[in-house]
Amino acid sequence: MTPTPLANGFCFGEGPRWFEGLLWFSDMLGEAVHTVDMHGGLTTLPLPGHHPSGLGFRPDGSLLISSTKKCRVLRYDGENVTEIADLSMTVPASLGDMVVDDDGRAYVGSQAREGGLIVRLDPDGTSTVVADDLDFPNGMVITPDRATLIVAESIGRRLTAYAIAADGSLTDRRTFADGLDGPPDGICLDAEGGVWTAMTLAHQFERIIEGGVVTDRVDIGERTAIACALGGPERRTLFLLSSTDAYPQRLIGTKLSRVDATTVGIPGAGLP
Repeated sequence: MTPTPLANGFCFGEGPRWFEGLLWFSDMLGEAVHTVDMHGGLTTLPLPGHHPSGLGFRPDGSLLISSTKKCRVLRYDGENVTEIADLSMTVPASLGDMVVDDDGRAYVGSQAREGGLIVRLDPDGTSTVVADDLDFPNGMVITPDRATLIVAESIGRRLTAYAIAADGSLTDRRTFADGLDGPPDGICLDAEGGVWTAMTLAHQFERIIEGGVVTDRVDIGERTAIACALGGPERRTLFLLSSTDAYPQRLIGTKLSRVDATTVGIPGAGLP
């Protein structure tokens, strides 16, 4: 699989999501959310004063956005951006990635290097800590049967899975894969249970099945793998977000991030 450049000209891309024919992603240091179509056309939603990361769509089509340093969750309804939750008194560190389920419940990670959390934000605004003791929780997905949530623990170099109860709580923690080739960042899921994972320091994207076997790799040379998403026609396009450094602070003021795309044999599945 050889990736093809699709879009560039932004600072630090994170949290890609495929929705209604567009790839949506955060520009964390550029204080914006962008969309890109299959032809590379880019649009921008400015978010001055915020550093967006995780994205997720509720059933009504509204977009939820995690504002990392402010520990807020924002909602964009297509016209206006409003703050719907302040998690600063709940979480120990900045917010990161998120995944939103069919009931509109958002699972949001707090990226402490040790003692990281996942907070569930319900549509009524109630927030509940549903997972703890995570080593820098990052990308998250929910399986097609809506029974399992998988989270990437970057510092732990593993993928961790939880059973999702009917009330949205997370139970039965288990290791999906560990001893990974690099710190995992953003992830996405395919229809055969493979997890595509951005391996930041390994300069590649890997497809990993439960137990840790790597079935496919996409090498991106000297670039740093940040996040990925499956979308496009039949969800067979693997979108790859990369940058020139794994540490966002070093990229402030630059526009060196990029979205590449390649076609895969197994389509995307589950959420997001």
